[in-house]
Amino acid sequence: MATKKITVTIEEDQFVRIQSLVSGGKAKSVSGFVQHAVSVALDDVAGWGALLSQALIESGGEVSAEERAWADEVLGVSSGSRKSVE
Repeated sequence: MATKKITVTIEEDQFVRIQSLVSGGKAKSVSGFVQHAVSVALDDVAGWGALLSQALIESGGEVSAEERAWADEVLGVSSGSRKSVE
């Protein structure tokens, strides 16, 4: 598989922890660790997407505007502060 070199900014503490894993032999390299973490995160997102899709099918489809408004009211969330999941 082709790879692409990129620059990623992470917290210094995270970098130190990754380096510690590499020096302790628990990760092959910093790049290898990051590649693995990205792969796991992408699989996780895909898995949650599939789970949500199945749940929507089983529950009757997409959430309506009325259902969103009710949920926002119950949770005390204003519709302007809700993050999109699309």
